[in-house]
Amino acid sequence: MDIRIGVTQAPREINLEVDDDSAKRDALKRDVEAALKGESGVLWITDKKGREVAIPTAKIAYVEIGSADADRRIGFGG
Repeated sequence: MDIRIGVTQAPREINLEVDDDSAKRDALKRDVEAALKGESGVLWITDKKGREVAIPTAKIAYVEIGSADADRRIGFGG
């Protein structure tokens, strides 16, 4: 699944691809919710290649979780 995270005061968003599994999706949602509630200071996400990414929760503007199989448009127009 694809994850896009908007970070305040940063011109670009963080794009990650993680294993697409319903259990992992639910766990990620719980982690994001806990981070946004202030229960942790850092949101840790492990991507498909095993790299761990830490995002300070105070800087998270939004989190978008989508399917890796979603319709991806390439080129001009619709």
